[in-house]
Amino acid sequence: MSLLAYAEDRDPGESSDTEAEPDALVDFTAMLRQRQREYGGWFGCGSKMQAEQSDQGYYLEQYVLGVLDFSSQYGIDYSISYTAANVIGRPTKFPAYGDYPETFPMVSRSGPCPTPFPFNSRPQRTYGDWWQRAPSATREIQAQNLPKLTTHDYIVVYFEEFVVPTEVAIFETFNPGSVVRIWAYGLTKHWTCLWEATESDLARPALDSRRFAPALKKTTMITKTLRIDFNHSRLNYYTEIDAIMLCGRTVSKTQSLLGKQQKRMQQQTQRQVLASPPAEASDPPATDGSGGPISYKLRTLKFQPNCHEDGATKLHDFINNDLSQFLMDNSVKGGGDLGPPHPLPPPPPPQVCLTDLPFEILLRILSYLDLKSLFRVGQVSRTFYDISTHPLLYAELSLKPYWHVASSELLCTLARRATMLRKLDLSWCGGLGNVSPTEFKKFLTQRGDNLTHLRLNSCKFLNASCIENVGIVCDNLIELSLRNCATDPPLLNFSCLANLKNLERLDLFQTAFETELLLSMLEGNRKLKHLNLAFCGVSVNMDNVAAHLATYNTQLISLDLWKAHFLSARGLQSLARLHQLEELDLGWCLREASLGDGLFQLLTNCPKLKKLFLSAVRGTTERDLMHIAALGKNLEQLDLMGILNITHERAYDILVHCPKLQLLDLSFCDNIMDRDFDLLAEWSRQFNVDIKSSRRY
Repeated sequence: MSLLAYAEDRDPGESSDTEAEPDALVDFTAMLRQRQREYGGWFGCGSKMQAEQSDQGYYLEQYVLGVLDFSSQYGIDYSISYTAANVIGRPTKFPAYGDYPETFPMVSRSGPCPTPFPFNSRPQRTYGDWWQRAPSATREIQAQNLPKLTTHDYIVVYFEEFVVPTEVAIFETFNPGSVVRIWAYGLTKHWTCLWEATESDLARPALDSRRFAPALKKTTMITKTLRIDFNHSRLNYYTEIDAIMLCGRTVSKTQSLLGKQQKRMQQQTQRQVLASPPAEASDPPATDGSGGPISYKLRTLKFQPNCHEDGATKLHDFINNDLSQFLMDNSVKGGGDLGPPHPLPPPPPPQVCLTDLPFEILLRILSYLDLKSLFRVGQVSRTFYDISTHPLLYAELSLKPYWHVASSELLCTLARRATMLRKLDLSWCGGLGNVSPTEFKKFLTQRGDNLTHLRLNSCKFLNASCIENVGIVCDNLIELSLRNCATDPPLLNFSCLANLKNLERLDLFQTAFETELLLSMLEGNRKLKHLNLAFCGVSVNMDNVAAHLATYNTQLISLDLWKAHFLSARGLQSLARLHQLEELDLGWCLREASLGDGLFQLLTNCPKLKKLFLSAVRGTTERDLMHIAALGKNLEQLDLMGILNITHERAYDILVHCPKLQLLDLSFCDNIMDRDFDLLAEWSRQFNVDIKSSRRY
């Protein structure tokens, strides 16, 4: 048995006085065998023990060395609280259960961010399907591409050593149960899904920390890069990840193994080609000598036509003129004795093939197929290829579910088919350089002039030239989504986006930009209905933005200002002039000690409000809570997380006077005591409202 212990991971001949690497596990047996190969026998004494193959390596458990990419994070990059970087290294909180700033929570769709407050900052709203019920909810582009369990968030991490993976362990410390897929990136530069959740896997686990290590599919690939996919729809509250561990056997000759894998793939491809019949091949003739019914009858009658010099002509005349009468006279049935002549049965009705349907019907049938199936149908026949490549089937394109195969070559192929493209979603694509900025610009130049919807969330191939191309070519856009595309300081030049004049939806979540550019875009897009400026950077003065919105964007329906800076009571009064508002997120946004009459004016002038989030707005007073109860008749979602002044009496008042309320978040409210939690649970049943609290059940 191998002895495993913590030790330093050094090459032969390396100095032994370096610090031990705590994340490496060294197999002493493998070290002894390595010494045997170097000196011969068992320490040079001629032992009969055979040397182990050098490619076998040793078993290794390692934790994350770095983060390559992520879709969202609750914290900010220059902070250590609630960021993706917290998954690096060993678990810091596991096996403890609870909400800890040293972990990694996500902010799917929208959500707050921690800031220095008198109480601990808390993440929220990355759970359930509440965002789907909000007025700002969007429809997925080419929804038939989505898997049964969709991905809401992801994180891509890498480790120090290449291994053949045998286990991936995810340490969940708060509300576990959101992991739906585990991917590995191999040396062949392809992603492989090692595990995918089923419905039974998503059964809500106990509210306790857990080391989640599902059974991976057996593989010979070597990797040190993983991607974890999350789905929050089944969670009762947000989840937090403490660490990720990759277990497997190391390989001593990586390049040799890579060559073996490539050779194996080539051999498999050759076998598939040899095993498949040629494209134009027909069915082979029968080898049993039986033939069909006509041949059988002719043999039974010992029919032997006289084939002399004009025999071929006579046989041709017989087949054309006399064969039908011959068959009727002899009652051909396909074999057996001759019976009395009787008329042949009527011919069967002609069969209708799928290709006999009208072209429009076939086009409608194929419109329900996902993108992968469309490409497969095109390989059936020339007819199906012509139908499956029709431009109407590519009016909407979404490569987001196919992020793992999206490439410049695929974009080139789609550019030939999508001549009528209207909606495009390339979110999450190009993370490891598979999509080049040049190919994206070429695609956009060819097919972007008629685009109305463009989503480029977390696209790592974007550069200043790409954004410039969007502003110049896509002047018909009514939706533009650039979530998590640039951090502070801005790395992209958004000046050309001022050319866009028809926008109705603009999403710049966690994307830094300049205030003057944003104000210019707001002034030029008077039909804007949905705007997301959450976590948009410290350089944007939200009071100026609010004044511009009240002046030029009076049709606004939803506005997300979570973690926006420099919004005061004056800005809140400007927002009160947006009479069509149905959704407003001010979480972690208002810093003033008092909101004045701003909230009262907002509730009075915006009676259509369905969703109001006031997370950690410390200026909220008891009088403001009374205004919410009196004026929030249409409220469906209300977030009061971290409000200092709310009591269970005010909460009950809101429940009684807001009959349409479905969600009420009272988490981490200091005045909601432990004794009130049972009362809140009773009210939740009584008013049929999902009441969130920070109590652990």
